[in-house]
Amino acid sequence: MSTAKAAVWYGARDVRVVDVDVPEPGPGEATVAVAYCGICGSDLHEYADGPHAIPVDAPHPESGATAPLVLGHEFCGTVTAVGPGVTGVAPGDRVAVEPHYRCGSCPRCRAGEYNICRHFGFAGLMGDGGLAERATVPAYMLHRLPDSVPLEQAAVFEPAAVALHALRQAAIGEGETVAVLGLGPIGLLIVMLAARRGVTRIVAADLSPARLDLAGRLGATHLVDAREGDAVPDLIREASGGEGADVAFEAVGSERTLRTCLAGTRNGGRVVLVGLAGTVSLDAFAMVNNEQSVIASVGYRDVYPELVRLVEEGLDLTAIVTSTIALDDVVRDGFEALLAGGDQIKVLVRPGEGSAR
Repeated sequence: MSTAKAAVWYGARDVRVVDVDVPEPGPGEATVAVAYCGICGSDLHEYADGPHAIPVDAPHPESGATAPLVLGHEFCGTVTAVGPGVTGVAPGDRVAVEPHYRCGSCPRCRAGEYNICRHFGFAGLMGDGGLAERATVPAYMLHRLPDSVPLEQAAVFEPAAVALHALRQAAIGEGETVAVLGLGPIGLLIVMLAARRGVTRIVAADLSPARLDLAGRLGATHLVDAREGDAVPDLIREASGGEGADVAFEAVGSERTLRTCLAGTRNGGRVVLVGLAGTVSLDAFAMVNNEQSVIASVGYRDVYPELVRLVEEGLDLTAIVTSTIALDDVVRDGFEALLAGGDQIKVLVRPGEGSAR
């Protein structure tokens, strides 16, 4: 067993870059030299005031892990070793990691809906992840990359997969208007991918003028300053031609934003929940009278091949990346910088090993 440097979660505000053991890949597993690993909002929540998803008292049923564990589920790199029975990837292959754990035997897995597996979880939250020089994961998580897809692009596949799955859940029809509330990485990627899929009217709302400007460059056709407060639903309706958006994506994770989505969406429209809001209170009477639907979207399934194709066709997912930092600086320039707000959107960590294209 060898060792590698990794960012390990021990508790809230206690992430340490230390040397950890890297197990040799067992049956069905592979070891990846990590090129890049993005910091997700979920990672940030765990750092700030976790545990939320991290198993502490009992091991996760698929990973067998409990804290302390290595954070990071948005990663890519190069395969260095494979365990017995692994096919489809080999040492030297460049790969994107789709970090969903899946049991393969529960009813949802058998139906192909592995993102809502009975033992749902992510490497990097419920098991050791990719904020490390090397990571050993189930080989089913790996997608070989063609030479035409740089690792810098693959580093953004995981949040892009969340956005793409949410768009699929929305089942957007021809000519429909889309509103995106919250322009963090996921919201911005929803804008980008909606525009790529041919949506011709995209209303983007956020508190940050800089993020609104970026959304406009990524394909949003109408920009709404969320600092307008109670006027935001009317501004969304105005931008939607007066009727309201056909589909609104809640990408903040707050009750107020969810209410704004419903108020800015037409009768018979849909609201897609992507942000993690916790307990909310809604006017169900109004929802029934307006025949509005609320659709949940979690993770993704069967989307990585489409992301590979889109990047090969020229889509630049790195447009949302604002900085790339060293693993040693992940607390100061990663977690703390993101919590401080400011201009950071997507921070990538480059552990050092496996970072060549």
